[in-house]
Amino acid sequence: MSNDYHQSRPEPEARIDATEQVGTNAPEGTDRLGREVERGNPNATSQAVTETARESRANWMQWFRSSVASSSGFEGQRYLTKWMLLSTAIGIVAGLGAVLFAFGIHASTEFFLGRIVGYLPPAPVGEGAPILRPMERPWLLPLVVGLGGLASGVIVFSLAPEAEGHGTDAAIDAIHHKRARMRARVPPIKLVASAITIGTGGSGGREGPAAQISAGFGSLLGRWLNLDVQDRRIAVAAGMGAGIGAIFRAPLGGAVMAAEILYIHDLEVEALIPALIAAIVGYSIFGLFYGFAPIFGAQPQLAFGSPIQLVYYAALGVVCGLGGLLYAKSFYGITAIFHRLKLPRWLKPALGGLLVGVMGLLVPGALHTGYGFVQISMDKTLFDLPLWMVLILPFAKILATSLSIGSGGSGGIFGPGMVIGGLLGASFWRVGHTVLPQMPVMPAPFVIVGMMALFGGIAHAPLAVMLMVAEMTGNLSLLAPAMVAVAVSTALVGNTTIYRAQLPSRASSPAHRVRFSFPLLSSLLVRDAMAAPGPVIRSDAPVSTVEPIMEADGLPGAVVVNDRGQFIGVLLDEQVQRVPAAERAHTFVSAVVGKDPVALDPNQTLDVALEKLANRGLSWAPVVENNEAIGQLNVRDVLRTYKDTLARSVHRATALAPNTTMFEARLGKSSPLAGHLLHEVAMPREVLVVSITRDGETIFPRGNTRLEVGDIVMIMTNKRAEPELRSFLETSERPA
Repeated sequence: MSNDYHQSRPEPEARIDATEQVGTNAPEGTDRLGREVERGNPNATSQAVTETARESRANWMQWFRSSVASSSGFEGQRYLTKWMLLSTAIGIVAGLGAVLFAFGIHASTEFFLGRIVGYLPPAPVGEGAPILRPMERPWLLPLVVGLGGLASGVIVFSLAPEAEGHGTDAAIDAIHHKRARMRARVPPIKLVASAITIGTGGSGGREGPAAQISAGFGSLLGRWLNLDVQDRRIAVAAGMGAGIGAIFRAPLGGAVMAAEILYIHDLEVEALIPALIAAIVGYSIFGLFYGFAPIFGAQPQLAFGSPIQLVYYAALGVVCGLGGLLYAKSFYGITAIFHRLKLPRWLKPALGGLLVGVMGLLVPGALHTGYGFVQISMDKTLFDLPLWMVLILPFAKILATSLSIGSGGSGGIFGPGMVIGGLLGASFWRVGHTVLPQMPVMPAPFVIVGMMALFGGIAHAPLAVMLMVAEMTGNLSLLAPAMVAVAVSTALVGNTTIYRAQLPSRASSPAHRVRFSFPLLSSLLVRDAMAAPGPVIRSDAPVSTVEPIMEADGLPGAVVVNDRGQFIGVLLDEQVQRVPAAERAHTFVSAVVGKDPVALDPNQTLDVALEKLANRGLSWAPVVENNEAIGQLNVRDVLRTYKDTLARSVHRATALAPNTTMFEARLGKSSPLAGHLLHEVAMPREVLVVSITRDGETIFPRGNTRLEVGDIVMIMTNKRAEPELRSFLETSERPA
């Protein structure tokens, strides 16, 4: 193989000696202290202790970062170890945040609606009792809901305006366009404002604030640990899934939601496993306080009974698809109207709340979360409601949610979306059960499938919503008809979505731009492009000795190691220049070296490495393996390797066992292999020619198969023989 791909690895001792630093077997802090005392530095002791403590912290962070460094696959041991730690922390916050938020909604509801208005909305069986109660003081309802909107508006627009609305779009936008950065103050403000909005009767869901709490912590955790942008994105997505899974007691659906909700036609697959871990932890903590029973109670008696019912469920899919379109257009239409109103922003939620309160006098089901009315709709207590009320409830809920949240109030739109779908399912059953043959005897199947179909379609998260509703009802037997209804609903809504921050696919995301712009980079490793290590400096070296070494090498920086040759950071030229010239002889490298180095793993793919360099604005970074700098990667090396690989048409295949490598090689006109029988070619040992593609057809070769110009040869080998094979193929393709 050419030296562009592999360099002989210098021994650590030789690299340290090159810096002309004297090392001993004594601990580095002790050695430094002795030198300073000899120089007569009166602050030698305190300076040495400070430097040693600083280096200890740097070493600890380096150990942590190397322990959780990204690997080439998102199912590898190191990847799972990293996210077991990070996701557990995110899940703990998600669970506690969901507990606090649920308590806030309950306390707010008890005080504002219960004590002042004399009305408590019906609750699902997993959270209370689905009992319809009359209002004792209905004339106070518009005032209470309006004051709730006013309080929410004042809190949000005076402290964190980005907490306006449902919140999920803000988290999605942060993942796509803001490098997964969210202000730390947003989650607590969102929690308080949403608890007031919903507790006073505003129509909103619990998932937006719950998701934003844990997503915000994921962003904060990523900044604390100096994670790269991709890991911060995954942390925020996992936080969203954990918050939703905890508050709805649906960890599997919440985890899938984290991967599915970011795109209209795609999945963030890398977020799935971290979100699963975080959602399970969050669900477990929330369950300790509020129990583990499904929100709508276990429904084991429900089952899919007749094939003809699939026709009815398909028709329900049409109804829910149209309902989803109406929900999205109504929500954003009313939002636009409120944005155009010439009123202070903090006052607009009060107007929306006042209108919702007036509506609630006629249709109480439009208030609060609406989950209790979904529970009532699941059995024959549905007949306790007048038919006109059953038919108008879904549309009243659409209008109430649009007014409550579209006016600038705080709350989610996911929960109301499922409620609207469930109520449409109840209406469909109520109208059709007496005229359509073989309809279920109970409305529950249509309510459950309606919940899945409406929001699964308009949110473009069909799989997540189906799983969540199944977990919320404790029944998986309706997944078959649900798939029919969700498929019809999703096809009907097309590209319309309730979450405007969603992107069409990962190819549209700035976070994946490099990978999808240069797909070949994902099949090349850092070790394929890295060059020999640059200058290596001891951390106890005076800064004055660094400049000549860096100038001789021509790089704007150098690798810093400790007295054992272990990598601890990178020293850049600008860091050296910040030290006054008179102080450089008495200032140690460890005092100025960066505390957040970018170190690349040799087994990372080049697309990941290039994203890391681009995100940090760097042109190069060291390649570190087992805490030892084994090379360096420059952007020029990446581009050169990419162009050379394209020219040779030789690249590594993917999705193989860890110890297996697959290469494709196109035989050009200059290839000496062309025209020879396969058994005549002196292939390296431990190599298997798997197939030959010629004129669009696949040939499984034998020893007497003749190789021709234009053939694409698929060759398999193991890691040990890979260097020899690559060298053989590249030499064969090199022009004479």
